[in-house]
Amino acid sequence: MEKTHNSQIPTKSSHKNEKEPEIITDKNQMRKWSRAMRSQGKTIGLVPTMGYLHEGHISLIKEAHKLTNLIVVSIYVNPGQFSPTEDLSTYPSDFDGDIQRLMAVPGGVDVVFHPYNLYDYGNSSVGGDGEVEKKGAVSCVEERGLGHETWVRVERLEKGMCGESRPVFFRGVATVVTKLFNIVEPDVAVFGKKDYQQWRIIQRMVQDLDFSIEVIGSDIVRENDGLAMSSRNVHLSNEERKKALSINRSLSRAKFAAEKGQVNSGELRNMIIQEINEAGGRIDYAEVSVFFKYYWDSVKFYFENAKLLKSLKHILLALPPEIKRGIFGNNFHPISLCNVVYIR
Repeated sequence: MEKTHNSQIPTKSSHKNEKEPEIITDKNQMRKWSRAMRSQGKTIGLVPTMGYLHEGHISLIKEAHKLTNLIVVSIYVNPGQFSPTEDLSTYPSDFDGDIQRLMAVPGGVDVVFHPYNLYDYGNSSVGGDGEVEKKGAVSCVEERGLGHETWVRVERLEKGMCGESRPVFFRGVATVVTKLFNIVEPDVAVFGKKDYQQWRIIQRMVQDLDFSIEVIGSDIVRENDGLAMSSRNVHLSNEERKKALSINRSLSRAKFAAEKGQVNSGELRNMIIQEINEAGGRIDYAEVSVFFKYYWDSVKFYFENAKLLKSLKHILLALPPEIKRGIFGNNFHPISLCNVVYIR
């Protein structure tokens, strides 16, 4: 029988020298704790999660331990990133099990920030009267009429890929992360590269809004069979899990082909689609941004030593014709190259 999340949770008796985290549910208390620690010269690392923790989350905590004195793990299932038709109500949850897992982490966790609702303002005038005009795509926050009106958007990077099928997702993520940054006031925040677009969006948001926070991306952690660890994996049937394995398999196949000289992004994309389709999977999107590491030094040089438009001209001249055609086809535009360089 396949192991479930709960079967992997350590018991108290199985670990010595456990450190029980302080659990804070009030945002003002959380802010007060952080400021007190910072006044003592301590540095704070934040690992935002939605709970139902697994080894992928633990790897983020271990990364934060390398960089800061104190660790805050937030556990909050954010309604702002779910539309009313998505799985907010069925998102897996096991808070007691999460605490046990955190107690077993080497070095421990200092605080678990577990707010009830970061969007419910009660009778506060700040929250408005709870009325909302529902036009276009809305999140569960708007559907519930909680009175929240302000959203953070990273407009270019949220378009396409995951943003195509989940129009409220990235603004919900950016908004709740902004809230957490303002409440916890960390020095470092660690995110998983499994959600690559999300990580890049948070990096850009921090840069654009002048947050004094270092955003770290941590490598994907996989199950023994190659499936990327995710809290939602618990919902997969055996058959669905077999189909899901085609994702990593297809990406590995495309990576191998690229390393062997395949420069046509369309061919690489088709390779991924074919592998997943043959496994019986359903594809939301498959995109390949091909930019060869062999040319990165020249790209970096020109970006550091010339103005943007002039740099783009030099970069285009630096790339061999076959690489240009492989990346952009016959009709490429400098802005396309800018996007590829920028996102990566």
